[in-house]
Amino acid sequence: MSVIRLPLVVGDASVRRRVEQLFSAMWQVKRALQRDARDVAGAYWAGDVRRERDVKAWRAELGLSRTGLERRAYRHLERSRWLSDHVSKALVMHQADEVWAGVARHLHPDASGRRAGRPKTGTWWEYTRIPGRARSHTTERKWETFRLHGTLAGHLDTFRHPALPPSVTTPAQAARLVPGIRVLAQPRRMPAPARPMGGVPTGTTDVRGRGRSRAASWFDHNGPLTVVFAGGPTGGGDIVLPVRLPQGAGRWPYLLHYLDDPSRWHKIDLVRRRDPAAPGGWAYEAHLMVLAPGHASPATHTRRRQAATLQRVGGVDGNVSNLAVVSFPATLDPDDGGVYSDRITLTQQEQHALATARKKARGRQRALDRSRRATNPRQYRPSRRQQTRDERRQAAGLPAKTVTVPAGPRHITTTGTPRQAYRRDTLSTGYRNLRARHSAMAASAAEASRHRAKKIAAHLVAAHGPNLTVEDCDIRTWFRLWGRTCSATTPGRLITALAAECTATGGRLLRASTFTTALSQHCLCGRRAPKSLRDRIHHCDPADGGCGLRGDRDLVSAALAAFTTLTDPNDPTTARLDHHRARAAQILFTQGRQEALTESTAPKSPPPGRTRAAAEPRRNTLPRQQTASARLNAGKCTVATPDETRPAPQRPKAHAGTTRPHTGRPRTHIRDKS
Repeated sequence: MSVIRLPLVVGDASVRRRVEQLFSAMWQVKRALQRDARDVAGAYWAGDVRRERDVKAWRAELGLSRTGLERRAYRHLERSRWLSDHVSKALVMHQADEVWAGVARHLHPDASGRRAGRPKTGTWWEYTRIPGRARSHTTERKWETFRLHGTLAGHLDTFRHPALPPSVTTPAQAARLVPGIRVLAQPRRMPAPARPMGGVPTGTTDVRGRGRSRAASWFDHNGPLTVVFAGGPTGGGDIVLPVRLPQGAGRWPYLLHYLDDPSRWHKIDLVRRRDPAAPGGWAYEAHLMVLAPGHASPATHTRRRQAATLQRVGGVDGNVSNLAVVSFPATLDPDDGGVYSDRITLTQQEQHALATARKKARGRQRALDRSRRATNPRQYRPSRRQQTRDERRQAAGLPAKTVTVPAGPRHITTTGTPRQAYRRDTLSTGYRNLRARHSAMAASAAEASRHRAKKIAAHLVAAHGPNLTVEDCDIRTWFRLWGRTCSATTPGRLITALAAECTATGGRLLRASTFTTALSQHCLCGRRAPKSLRDRIHHCDPADGGCGLRGDRDLVSAALAAFTTLTDPNDPTTARLDHHRARAAQILFTQGRQEALTESTAPKSPPPGRTRAAAEPRRNTLPRQQTASARLNAGKCTVATPDETRPAPQRPKAHAGTTRPHTGRPRTHIRDKS
């Protein structure tokens, strides 16, 4: 399955009011269900004797099941005097199913024995999605809640661009156009299509031989794409929301993949997001789930097929400030290729853009603070400078100035908490608009960061192959120590995108435990080379019996990760470092001009303006080692083995690039302490 976002046009004031009332009503339902689920879960854990006697009967008595939560939702709908004007029974039932999914994660542990926390009650600003019911693929013309009507061909016929060549009449022909040609000319205020009227012949006859017909419905609409909601049982008619499609020819292969076959349309969720430029401050989208895999361009398919044929093994070293990748031929034969290395860091342009964005964000934060202080002056004290000014004017016999924006700390109680909670402050319209712009900019920056991570992952897999190994680090510790740098470089997002690209190409990104491998503390020759965190240069000192290898610490660790083997690919603690293969690679790849482990000469980020995968990086090799006589004079090279034999400690931690923690003790205790 895959999902496509369809922007909706909610320009009419009356339609926008109905959509806002729909979200408000569904949020009231979800909040009531979350409160009920939280109370029932507390009663369930409090009944120790009943749980030990018969846990199933205790849950059935409390109504702690999917069916029980759906019945609670029905009662809320039936007892309310206004909910039925805006929502339907199908919407309420599916909302109850979504709340039950969180309750089930709290009641039933997963395979690792972990439970989720007790259900919490969300806020109005966090409620951004109304889940819809899936359509029936066995009964014709049956959609439970939100329905998508129309066709892609009808959309093209209705909003055809005047400059489009007359030969382009179908969506398939529009998808074959070169990018840069405008296909659609949709008006700024798109009108909502009218519901089909009249009768539609059924193709059958009655006993007198006359043709039968039925009343036309939205299922007979073949015009532009439109999302329709029938409203509540006593609602004011259908809510019709036109769909606005991308108008350029470059997006039509994407649209053709998702929207050309209506039989694959499965479900629609109505989603809203904060947009200060949109009327009402919210932009609305329809997330259409399609029974088909996601779309990939022909260039992407070609790049992945070529990457899948690369017989290479590589290692990845994720760091706070960079990402290092080194790969070798799988056969360890220099005739099959050299050693490739990449080092991903922030370029000067990216650093400048990041500094500019941070400066603007600080300005918005200061403006938000000034606005809150101006509308709630009684909750703040004057600053020391304002107090000194008042004392000076009082000593001079001058009247005190009126302080409209106190700049001091907030009034607190003896326990150190604010006298008035922040949620009870009066907020101006300008404050809300500025906060919406701040949220929109943050979402835009996050989307740009995800796009950058995908481009970098595609470049790395195309150059090093899809079979990579990375250290299994706890990224939460990184953010506790270097949160500002991690937010800029996003190492976890890069590793997540790299894992997804490896899987899509046919390989896998394996994770090796740092406790059993200690990659940063070893050399390719097998000798242990201890280094502190501040030592960024690896040097295997010949005076201590080393091989003399000198290189970048991260690149050396990435090279060692390529020679890590796992007994169980799903268990990082089974990783072991193959010193023999690492030493063999060090001996075989000694010749070359570039020093792959000293500095990467590949581009730090994908070149701008390139639509296909980045070019193959320069072929680097390991630095030339010492001569045989020097190695003999240095003494015997010892290989450390304690790290391969000692057991790895079991402790809960999160993968670098994921938010799901490792197996370990539960996140929350099952005992209710509230």
